[in-house]
Amino acid sequence: MTTPLDQSQIEAMLKQSPFISFLGLTVTALDAGKQEVVMRAPMRPEFEREPGTRQWHGGPIASIIDTVGDYALVMFVGRGLPTINFRVDFFRPAIDTALICTGRVRRLGRTVGVADVDVHDEKGALIAIGRATYAI
Repeated sequence: MTTPLDQSQIEAMLKQSPFISFLGLTVTALDAGKQEVVMRAPMRPEFEREPGTRQWHGGPIASIIDTVGDYALVMFVGRGLPTINFRVDFFRPAIDTALICTGRVRRLGRTVGVADVDVHDEKGALIAIGRATYAI
């Protein structure tokens, strides 16, 4: 793909997957020059670690990291990519907040792409970081 996807194209792709649509991700910023995408994920009761706590469970956070990393590369490839390898480090709990996730392309090769994702709460505190490798 020669022309990077724009924000509306990426948001349309996010809605095509029932699971990704359920995550509720919205693109808040996109910069092809920086190879960066920023998405917001709202808190939902289904994402709680325990009912009524408003504390995010790590599973949805990991899924969001994988998705945001994927779409940092999708911006240039034009289609979803399968994950080859994935890791996440959690630093603090996310409580009663949406997540602001910044995905950055680290490598966009012919067969493999790598993206890093930083996850912050709405006050700017770093919640988690992740890195994933995707098959191009």
